[in-house]
Amino acid sequence: MALNDMTAYRDDFPVTHNYIYLNHAGVSPVSLRVKEAVEGFLEESTAQGIMAIEKWYRQAEAVRQNTADLVGADKEEICFVRSTSHGLSLVAEGIDWKEGDNVVTAGCEFPSNVYPWMNLARRGVETRIVEAHQGQVRFSDIQDYICSRTRVVTLSWVEFQNGFRNDLEEIGSYCHDRGIYFCVDGIQGIGALPLDLAKLPVDFCAADGHKWILAPEGIGFLYVSKRVIDRIHPVIVGWHTVENALDFEHLDFTLKTDARKFEEGSHQIMGILSLGAAVALLAEIGIPKIWTQIQDLCGQIVEGLNQRGCEILSPLEEKRRSGILTFRSPHRSTAELFRRFSDAKMVVAVRGGGIRVSPHFYNTREEIAQLLEIL
Repeated sequence: MALNDMTAYRDDFPVTHNYIYLNHAGVSPVSLRVKEAVEGFLEESTAQGIMAIEKWYRQAEAVRQNTADLVGADKEEICFVRSTSHGLSLVAEGIDWKEGDNVVTAGCEFPSNVYPWMNLARRGVETRIVEAHQGQVRFSDIQDYICSRTRVVTLSWVEFQNGFRNDLEEIGSYCHDRGIYFCVDGIQGIGALPLDLAKLPVDFCAADGHKWILAPEGIGFLYVSKRVIDRIHPVIVGWHTVENALDFEHLDFTLKTDARKFEEGSHQIMGILSLGAAVALLAEIGIPKIWTQIQDLCGQIVEGLNQRGCEILSPLEEKRRSGILTFRSPHRSTAELFRRFSDAKMVVAVRGGGIRVSPHFYNTREEIAQLLEIL
């Protein structure tokens, strides 16, 4: 599909009739396909009640497979979670910590990937925060914070303020060589950038669906590599945690052996089906094509920013860039610019000391031209 053909998908996003939406690193609008998936579930639930439950659970397993395919994982390595924070907390609480252990993260992380680790202080676990430099984490600094008691290094694939992309292969390989878990907050990359977790030294990866995946808030997934899945204990358990979950008459606390052991109770079917519709749309187009379109739009923005003398706060090096661009103007304050964009019904965000824009595949070069015209 040529880049211009991406406009064929704009009809799937009614938000385009109301706004120029450039905040997919924040909370994304959902497509008509997602809306239809939710409405379909509600219609079946209203008309059939529990009689539709077997169908829903079959659909949920199909969504699990498709989500695994999206990130290059096995189906058995994927569990559904409520949010990125939920997924990361399951990992943080499930490790067999010993007093004096530590975890290394960065000062530019979104709080979802900091607070679950800080919460371990009650268990004698130290959270070491690597200082960021202009929103970027230096590999050498990460190495300096690691010691013999480091159990986990946890970072975002893409940093939320300026889109700096961490090198998962480099960091993960360093951790694995030392017997350290590598945990990733994937929310700012998955859905925009190609990812193949089977080929990466990543042990855990969590992501909510409401950013680049284009699903609603409140549903996401956690990847737990089969290399380590038996080492992480579920800290929230329920009827769904065990092998014979449907045998209600006989108690047998034998945990599932795959990532489903972290799903303690009844599925949030409506959310899972909405996630499935979003993932199916991404798969239909193809993440490589989506990433090409995003790069094209970001390239247009960068060219326009340079022409106007703006300061670009995001990395532009090929292996470091993402779908996020943050910038400042020498002519207007960030607050004034944000007001002007808002008045023009353009959805952007203020992050990292500047204006953050994050276009997706259905945005157009004409919309970017309007952004630059306001500048």
